[in-house]
Amino acid sequence: MQENDQDNFKRELGLLDGTMLVVGSMIGSGIFIVSADIARQVGSAGWLTLIWLVSGLITIIAAVSYGELSAMFPKAGGQYVYLKEAYNKLIAFLYGWSFFAVIQTGTIAAVGVAFSKFAAYIYEPLSDENVLFQLGSFKLNAAQIVSIFTIILLTYINSRGVKNGKILQTVLTIIKILSLLGLIVFGLTLAAKATVWDANWANAWTPRSYNVDSSSWLPISGKALITGISAAMVGSLFSSDAWNGVTFIAGEIKNPKRNVGFSLFLGTFIVTIIYVLTNLMYLAVIPLDEIATAKSDRVAVVASQYIFGDIGTLIIALMIMISTFACNNGLIMAGARVYYTMANDGLFFKKAAVLNKASVPEWALWAQCIWASALCLTGKYGDLLDFVIIIVLIFYILTIYGIFILRKKMPNAERPYKAFGYPFLPLLYIIVATAISISLLITKFSTCGWGILIMLIGIPVYYVTKPKENQ
Repeated sequence: MQENDQDNFKRELGLLDGTMLVVGSMIGSGIFIVSADIARQVGSAGWLTLIWLVSGLITIIAAVSYGELSAMFPKAGGQYVYLKEAYNKLIAFLYGWSFFAVIQTGTIAAVGVAFSKFAAYIYEPLSDENVLFQLGSFKLNAAQIVSIFTIILLTYINSRGVKNGKILQTVLTIIKILSLLGLIVFGLTLAAKATVWDANWANAWTPRSYNVDSSSWLPISGKALITGISAAMVGSLFSSDAWNGVTFIAGEIKNPKRNVGFSLFLGTFIVTIIYVLTNLMYLAVIPLDEIATAKSDRVAVVASQYIFGDIGTLIIALMIMISTFACNNGLIMAGARVYYTMANDGLFFKKAAVLNKASVPEWALWAQCIWASALCLTGKYGDLLDFVIIIVLIFYILTIYGIFILRKKMPNAERPYKAFGYPFLPLLYIIVATAISISLLITKFSTCGWGILIMLIGIPVYYVTKPKENQ
């Protein structure tokens, strides 16, 4: 059944579309906000830049490793399919379960809320302080309505066919890349001050932690430094995540054996360069203390104020609205394909396996929309994101280890593309990602523990819901 249904997908996405989906899904709101928290955790220009660079490099390593899997299994479902082939249906289900419960829907909700935050910057009544309805402790505010509206609108556009989502994604992502490059160029040429740059780099490798209560810096080393780096990397890894979305829609990509892997590499490479350059621009125009204490962590707003004056804040707010809108378009488009593939395996609602007249899994799109909208209403999206990263890392580690398993399990399978630097680079990723995961579990157990719990709840759900013939 699955193979036939795969053929009903229309292969309408080329290399540019795939690359733009990777870039567009990766660049959301993180790069405009996260550097403030990283600066507070590690307190120096060198460490701030290094954390962005390391996050980018391990993301590129993961992406080029995924290239081998995407070429072996060039169909919808991506990471879910790789886990099923390398391990079993239970591991694949736990990924799909976590993906629907938290990873994709929680990220869609958070990105939608980020959109509404910056919409409120332009038009105040759209803010979360404008409470429209209250029942007991539950409050419905204007920002939640805006974020839910954008999720519904993008779901509707994507339900009309992959071509609509593709055009929107490519156009908005190109605008987003050009805007960010414009900000970098103007920042580094117009506003860069040698005094700010020199001061920021004077003690580039002396790590410090910012104490918000006393508004002062404290020197850190040893365990405190490891804790600081772990906490800082949550933000940079989040900002670099969602690159694997292109693997979910492999069933709609032309020549997927070549284009999926190539777009993974190009997309992650482009974003890493943009992220590192953006942070160098921040360090050229904003004193480090101001990066760490930016209001609501909006570092990009502070930067644009230095570069363009007061009009800069409106420019950046519009830019972030475009950025988050395109990011959610990519997330919404890609996510539904995972539920479609799970449903074909009898591990999700049957209706999710049905393609509509436009050859897209419309029911899966709307199911995702409803749950993501519900998460917008909880007001807990910040916590959701905090414990998403641990699940994301665990499944990335398992998937990349799956390359080693499949080399033994299917030695003669066609591999049009082989993992770059195998076995050393995939192994390096596994070691680094495992170290980060362990460090996060130790230092942020209160939030990461919940992430693990949500994932484990999927085990009884799997045995209760899976079809009898699979038992």
